[in-house]
Amino acid sequence: MGGLLAFSRVIDGLNERFGRVADYCVLFACLVSAGNATVRYLFSYSTNGLLEIQWYLFGAVVLLGAPYTLKRNEHVRVDLLYMAVSPRARLWIDTLGFALILIPAGLYLAWLSFPFFWQSFLSDEVSQNAGGLILWPAKLLLPLGFALLAVQGISELIKRVAALCGAIEVTTDYEKPLQ
Repeated sequence: MGGLLAFSRVIDGLNERFGRVADYCVLFACLVSAGNATVRYLFSYSTNGLLEIQWYLFGAVVLLGAPYTLKRNEHVRVDLLYMAVSPRARLWIDTLGFALILIPAGLYLAWLSFPFFWQSFLSDEVSQNAGGLILWPAKLLLPLGFALLAVQGISELIKRVAALCGAIEVTTDYEKPLQ
């Protein structure tokens, strides 16, 4: 179990770094958006490239930030039973959810989206908008984000199994969003 937990820590560290990249993408998206609006209103100038950079950055925030959010246990849950059961039952719900849904779905979506990116990369596909950017960096975010999410799911699965075996303690507390 110690080797698997070490592997889990490596995955957590990797997604921590991608989470920081996602954090900076939020900042850069805001700066690009504000700069684009300022230039448009002050100088009556705009370019589709600036709008596309914002879209790329927002895509990076979601796809690179999702594994980090999962790592921090701050992801959205369908809370029908989760808070009404014991912490051990929550560990079982998480274990089954990661093993049967999240990991297979993440790997499948990464596998499906890779050819979409690869074709764009090989053809050096460019946006059809005037002043548009190359598209493969944005399309790369799809397989990368889904693969990172699946790998983080593996890390979380390792931690839940270790907690079920009594090797570590995992907090299953979840604060339902206010509505």
